Amino acid sequence: MQAKKVKHVLGLSGGKDSSALALYVKETRPEIDVEYFFTDTGYELPETNEFIDQLEEKLGFIHRLNARSLNNIEGRGEVEFKSLLKKHQNYLPSQRDRWCTVQMKLKPFEQWVDGFIAEGYIVKNYVGIRADEPERTGFMTIDKPIESIMPFREDGIVKSDIENILQRNGLELPAYYSWRSRSGCSFCFFQKKIEWIRLKEKHPELFEQAKEFEKGENNNVTGERFYWMGKGEPLETLENPEKKASIIANHEKQVERFKKKRRRNALLGDIGGVCEMTDLDEIYDDIEGGGACVTCYK
Repeated sequence: MQAKKVKHVLGLSGGKDSSALALYVKETRPEIDVEYFFTDTGYELPETNEFIDQLEEKLGFIHRLNARSLNNIEGRGEVEFKSLLKKHQNYLPSQRDRWCTVQMKLKPFEQWVDGFIAEGYIVKNYVGIRADEPERTGFMTIDKPIESIMPFREDGIVKSDIENILQRNGLELPAYYSWRSRSGCSFCFFQKKIEWIRLKEKHPELFEQAKEFEKGENNNVTGERFYWMGKGEPLETLENPEKKASIIANHEKQVERFKKKRRRNALLGDIGGVCEMTDLDEIYDDIEGGGACVTCYK
């Protein structure tokens, strides 16, 4: 009986875990021929794109999945969010309706793997879910013959191991971790308010772009208007000095509270330090990733 053909694929979000996973699989499973992919929406942070380039030097070729590349056209992802927003009646994506992930991340991936499936391949998708994330499944929300493989979970790799994997391969954390906790699009609605403030400081043009999306096409939204930070909280409120100062002060209190908690735990044997952005969800008593899709932030 002829053995079934297997295609091994590994998605890179530009985040620390998926990046470390790619390097780890290359180290520990060198016999596997892995095809790496990065779904380039056209709205990724400059720091993310720079880090993907650094990874490519270590891993070899990375497929950039977008409307251009899937039609054999060179270039970054199409900047088409405004047209997608119009199709969704100016309803911004949110935790309740993550249509951006479906349209801009999963659909290009589906189109790519459909070619392998049509050729008779079984697709094994390597996912950066760690051993200390028992609540995550890693299963795809698309109906395809794709098996999720989780080497970190199989090998007992936890959060504290990730930076070491990057460093022994000559890489540091992506530069955006100095001010933001996740990869993904510049206007990701999972950002906390302090991250929106820092986006404005680091990339004011991207902050302004996100503000424009709140207004809808030609600033003519009828009915309820939707905002990235939630009902009644447009991004322009962050331009109020008092509001901004209040958010920063609250964030600093949260960080100090978390540091005290860590110091108490250190007396019990937990000696882990605090990295403000990689620990941001825990600082705010949220689950890691804030509930974001693995496709985007890992």
